[in-house]
Amino acid sequence: MKQSNLRRWATVTAISAIMVLPTGTAQAAQLPVDVQLLSITDFHGYLTPQNDAANGTVKDAAGRSIVVGGAPYIATHLKNLRQGHENSITFTTGDDFSGWPTEVAFHEDEPTVEFLNSIGVEFSAVGNHELDRPLEFLRDHMGKGRCFGQVDVDSCFTDSTGRRFRGADYPISSANITAKGSTDPIFQPYVIKHAKAPGGKDVRIGFINLTTPTTVTGSTSYQPALDNLPLVETANRYAAELKRQGVEAIVVNMHEGGTAGDVYDRCGSNPSGPAFDFARQASPDIDAIVTGHWHALFNCVIPDPAGNPRPVVEAANHGRLINEINLKIDPRTGDVIRSTTTSVNHPVTRDVTPDPAAARLVDHWKARGAQTYARPVGRISGDITRTRAADGESALGNLVADVEYADAVRTAGGPVDLALVATAPLKGSNSLRGDLRFAKGSNAADADGTVLFGEAWATFGYANPVLTVSLTGQQLEQALEQQWQTQADGTVRFSPLAVSSGVRYSYDASRPVGDRVDPADVLIGGAPLDTTRTYRVAALAYTLIGADGFGALSGFTDPVRCSRDYDAFRAYFQADGTVAPPALDRVTATAS
Repeated sequence: MKQSNLRRWATVTAISAIMVLPTGTAQAAQLPVDVQLLSITDFHGYLTPQNDAANGTVKDAAGRSIVVGGAPYIATHLKNLRQGHENSITFTTGDDFSGWPTEVAFHEDEPTVEFLNSIGVEFSAVGNHELDRPLEFLRDHMGKGRCFGQVDVDSCFTDSTGRRFRGADYPISSANITAKGSTDPIFQPYVIKHAKAPGGKDVRIGFINLTTPTTVTGSTSYQPALDNLPLVETANRYAAELKRQGVEAIVVNMHEGGTAGDVYDRCGSNPSGPAFDFARQASPDIDAIVTGHWHALFNCVIPDPAGNPRPVVEAANHGRLINEINLKIDPRTGDVIRSTTTSVNHPVTRDVTPDPAAARLVDHWKARGAQTYARPVGRISGDITRTRAADGESALGNLVADVEYADAVRTAGGPVDLALVATAPLKGSNSLRGDLRFAKGSNAADADGTVLFGEAWATFGYANPVLTVSLTGQQLEQALEQQWQTQADGTVRFSPLAVSSGVRYSYDASRPVGDRVDPADVLIGGAPLDTTRTYRVAALAYTLIGADGFGALSGFTDPVRCSRDYDAFRAYFQADGTVAPPALDRVTATAS
């Protein structure tokens, strides 16, 4: 039967879905077990209610916008939804971390964990952004509360209750993230939860947690030491393992998504994307599929390969929706009665009383964010700006190239020949986001020449790792030629690459596109570029995978992950004392 969502199945009663039962106490023992599943996805640390349309509203079926989101309202809605449910399980579907709001991002995503602990999250899938930092950061710091650097300055901040960060109270799980070349998951592959049944017998529900296969080569989550196993095969493997353990009720909690319209509690006419491909192929033993990653909002039913209905849902992002799936489980078999499963996406409206503890949490971290912004991290002796000279150089571009080079030397464990920075990308985002001015700004903590934490954060970076990779001289020459690309209208766009201090090169812009750089005029460590040699090059992952438009760089080999851009930038200031604006002497424009 074709259905747009599972609410239409709710008219079938639980009693009609099972055998006629005997009277007396045995009858009570045979009644279906009600289990409520509550989940959010792609929260990204959006504790503070947002007021823009993209982050603070959802659309209903009539196209009307509903104002939604914010930690104090999530907490209240969860409390309200749990009322009357003896068996309620709360979880997240990944990308809890890498909070983009600065009050969270400045504090290593610890505020997010505090909030998720406070609302009773019982487990979480690993999303791609959970791996924007090294594996040890997720496993040991976020998972176990292990501190690094100076306590309450670099990590383990004091939370809204006055306690030091202690890590997640719940397991962070993924069945398909492995060490390179392995098939054994690094994280716990699934979570088994127990639900109380009438008569004292429990039923078990297995949750297989999966991570998008784009993670290990994603621009922010680039992890060359890790692998992603395929989704369907991995889900089927662990569904079979759960069944061997006698677990019949199985849910996939998957940080991979799709699209099915833009109405928060409806399934559009043409659901598509990896989540729906998965749903059509994954084992019929799986009873429900909760998805994320795409920041989409849908509530669908997709028949499994055996033709049985099962929910496939996604609850948007940034705390705008809470998904609720209600299962009825036959206590004799432990299996889900599919025909009585219901699913609803609830908007996190702000017409309820905000939870006082969550409101205090938000206020605490916003105040702490202002304090952290004002913390000095270094000094400069003059303005360092993105203003480009005629040859394409800028002081900030040159500085960032030196930052990446220094970070790679410090962390990569091997020689580094040069660093590259896309200063005006042909596509995608620009990592050079602001200027550093010598004159003090409006913040009371600022002074002439002082660089504040928040100023450094706003100048360079978008949570990308610096990578050190191997590239041939020919690939480097091609990348330098790709600074000029002919557009559809016939014009030529110039997108300069900044180079680190050990590099000098010239180009002739009067020559044809693709033939403006002579390898003999590119000096690396004083020697001409050798097109047959292999060089070790530092750059942001975003640039190296070709997202900036420099496709020649994407053929790199032997990647090593270094520091995150924000951290590398601050470390450079802290190591070098007063930083002077780099001279604009690395690139020369000539004319034939």
